[in-house]
Amino acid sequence: MQILIHALCTKGESLREAIANDAKLASHQLEMVREKQPGRAPGWMKVRSAGETPGVLNIEWHPQSSVLSARVITRGSGKPSEIVGDFVNYLLRRHGRRVRTIITAKSQ
Repeated sequence: MQILIHALCTKGESLREAIANDAKLASHQLEMVREKQPGRAPGWMKVRSAGETPGVLNIEWHPQSSVLSARVITRGSGKPSEIVGDFVNYLLRRHGRRVRTIITAKSQ
């Protein structure tokens, strides 16, 4: 199952880069696995859930629209609610001043 998360943000530096460089990411049950083209757009990063649900988030930053896009992927019968909750909680706690709206959608 895939869940899409879009965070509409204020203008500014890449939120993806801010997440990649955040030393407190692990305290929110998330860990960075891989980053491609750090410092460049478009680039992406992969974040894994450190919680019980196996799953990853593929994250991209769109600088023209200031939108952070994340695609949550879980395997088997894994329910994505835990990793979605951890990520949204992280966004609001660590980057809440920049986040204006968060939209989630289920994808088949």
